[in-house]
Amino acid sequence: MIKALLSAILLLTAPAVADPVPITIGETHRVASRHLGEERAVNVYLPDGYGDGTKRFPVLYLVDGGLEQDFLHIAGTTQLGGIWARSLPIIVVGIETKDRRRELIGPTADAKLLAQYPTAGSSAAFRAFIRDEVKPLVEKAYRTNGEDAVLGESLAGLFIVETFLTEPALFDRYGAVSPSLWWDNERLSYETAFRLGRREAADTRLFLTIANEGREMQSGVDRLVAALAANPAKAGQWCYVPHHEATHGTIYHHVSPEALQYLFPTPVNHDPEIGFTVACSKKS
Repeated sequence: MIKALLSAILLLTAPAVADPVPITIGETHRVASRHLGEERAVNVYLPDGYGDGTKRFPVLYLVDGGLEQDFLHIAGTTQLGGIWARSLPIIVVGIETKDRRRELIGPTADAKLLAQYPTAGSSAAFRAFIRDEVKPLVEKAYRTNGEDAVLGESLAGLFIVETFLTEPALFDRYGAVSPSLWWDNERLSYETAFRLGRREAADTRLFLTIANEGREMQSGVDRLVAALAANPAKAGQWCYVPHHEATHGTIYHHVSPEALQYLFPTPVNHDPEIGFTVACSKKS
């Protein structure tokens, strides 16, 4: 009886606690894609201050941008960049991938690769999905300012390098983190000089980095960098920052603040001791 009475007294004297309120950091569009032949999620994060007025913002398109992929940690990185005025406040558009080998890899005639990756080869369709369906949706639904970039890692990095070389006008700025240039016996890196030579001078900006990958990953990036350096008129602005202290699994979150600072720079000068620098070892 005394125990029950004490419990009742504690309940009466306890502070009132409101029901929890969900934390909302963005919104999701479900896009029925004619290019992919299926529905795909497009996740959107709006920067601080978006709802306060009529200001327009640049857009970062994030490949592998599903909720269980890279959307949340990259959205958080953009907020950090805004807090420190390290990079511009931006709209983040996360584009979900489902079969990364199908969507992010170009075709190959290599029988061994086809046997190992039977769905590979539809990167052009995924690029068309972004061009014809995702970008028009974003530009209609949100206050964009006409400036954009695309960012991705590994196979997404391969897709981004391929887009940079084959359709450079699709984005203003490109960020490729440890791109899987080993694909198809490093064919894309071997074709870089030829592709650069054929295209018009590009007003683009490319951020390129690689972890401690070795072998075909590193040699493909080295060949790409050499071709960029040999053709400055066609390469646009670019920055190569190897991060060999990182691994394939750790580099993305490690380097994303630096990538965003290069892709969306601010005029603010920071103390290098704090770390707000872009350490380009190769640049235009």
